[in-house]
Amino acid sequence: MEFLSLAKTFIDVPVLVKTFVAVFVLADALGNAPIFLVLTKGMEIEQKNSVVDRASLVGTAVILAFAFGGQTVLDYLHISMGSLEIAGGLLLLMIALKMLEGHTETPVMEQGRDVAITPLAFPLLAGPGTLTSVMLLMSDADSAIGHFSVAIGIVGAMFVTWFIVRQSSRIDHWLGAEGAIIITQLLGFLLAALAIEISSSGIRELFLK
Repeated sequence: MEFLSLAKTFIDVPVLVKTFVAVFVLADALGNAPIFLVLTKGMEIEQKNSVVDRASLVGTAVILAFAFGGQTVLDYLHISMGSLEIAGGLLLLMIALKMLEGHTETPVMEQGRDVAITPLAFPLLAGPGTLTSVMLLMSDADSAIGHFSVAIGIVGAMFVTWFIVRQSSRIDHWLGAEGAIIITQLLGFLLAALAIEISSSGIRELFLK
């Protein structure tokens, strides 16, 4: 009981829970785990684990940065959230088209490109929807305790996301060559649809409001 009372002194539990749920759902660990497998195909387990570790750290840092100062930066650079959504959607669409080409004998991404940064950290884990949500949550939290609770919620959600995506490396052992081809093609199609949805949301934000 004393611990709960102490926690309530420093943490706004409703704000923390709301932030945790929003970030976890939007980061979509279960949906992104298979995409992670395709993007890291051909890597050793240690390399894959390193990629998901970096992606989670970068994604968490980006989300926290946007929560505390994202709107200020976007306003200063005159960048709207709609423009951010269109850019993220185009990036995902380029990757999806490569997946649909069916060159499954080599990794989807070019050698030397760090997939942990793009597209895993952004825009998959820290997508426009997540960034928008945390900025709104932070603006609604009108106290230091509220802001701290938002930050704790973000870190907690991203920790659970990291754990889930990291387990996806084990799935790679169960997939044969044919399974990899089928999954790559299917995920390429779904990723293309997701890319168009993100971009269309940005277009609506820019031109149809």
